[in-house]
Amino acid sequence: MRQEHNKLVRDRIPEIIGKSGIEYQVVTLSEIEYRQALRQKLIEESQEAAAANNHDLVVEIADLLEVVDALLKSYGISYNQVRLEQDKKRASKGDFDNKTMLLWTE
Repeated sequence: MRQEHNKLVRDRIPEIIGKSGIEYQVVTLSEIEYRQALRQKLIEESQEAAAANNHDLVVEIADLLEVVDALLKSYGISYNQVRLEQDKKRASKGDFDNKTMLLWTE
């Protein structure tokens, strides 16, 4: 039975599918399509990380970071740029160490 996926997959997934005897079709995305697919994958992986149990959380975070790495590479953004932005945000707004949840404002 044919299953539609229409999502970005890791590079070796077609090879793995083919070795299992399953027929498949892939396309190579343009850079614009690739960037959009990465953004969709970021949402997908974020949702999986949010829903993961404690045992699977490290695996889901690794998947999420893999997508972040691909986004940084595609856009030519360095880790240093990201770290500088993190530092700026921490300096101006803090981090999450106090576990503070804002309930309401008026």
